[in-house]
Amino acid sequence: MTMARRATHSDTGPRRVLGYARVSTGEQLASGLGLEAQREAIRSEVARRGWELVGVSEDTGSGRSLHGRPAMLAALEQLDRGEADALIVAKLDRATRSVADAAALLTRAQRHGWKLVALDLGFDMTTPARELVASVMSAVARWERRAIGARTREALAAKRAQGVRLGRPRLLSDAVRARVVAERRAGRSLPAIAGALNADGVPTAQGSRWYPASVARALRSAALDGLAA
Repeated sequence: MTMARRATHSDTGPRRVLGYARVSTGEQLASGLGLEAQREAIRSEVARRGWELVGVSEDTGSGRSLHGRPAMLAALEQLDRGEADALIVAKLDRATRSVADAAALLTRAQRHGWKLVALDLGFDMTTPARELVASVMSAVARWERRAIGARTREALAAKRAQGVRLGRPRLLSDAVRARVVAERRAGRSLPAIAGALNADGVPTAQGSRWYPASVARALRSAALDGLAA
């Protein structure tokens, strides 16, 4: 029975839709991404298309992953049970900011027969043609993310080959780092080196006290510049 109902709706579009809105920080409440702005966008589009709004699920202070959003998880379960035909969001990044989560969301929608609509990007699965466009958009986004990652890795490898030091800027002087390296080579422990530096009033890169962890960072910095060989 459920499959028959959804087969009919796949030809004519959804009838009952579930809205979803999310804010993660107080800043978003005043930036045009607030809950009320999202609700209004959802209600207006639902009215324009003549759909029935089953409800609007909302997450606040939620994480980036779908698993950290209880209202979203509950909404997805409603959709999977056939209690609504589509999930509508004002902005796609309200549903997900992760390429992996977006792909999983599309796969889940296709498997259970419901649709996803994101108003800001025209991301729409309510007809076969629109679903094809949405799938292509998702594939392009996934390809672009991977291409950016590959280009970044290639650029970093080229910089390393040119001898460019990567990472945080060096803040400790060569003299301090040379002292740390020399004391470590002499067999002193990290706590002992930290204690000696503090006793001599030598500041860290942040101007605070030395600890074993900050001594270890100084050693790693020296190693990057070839001072700890």
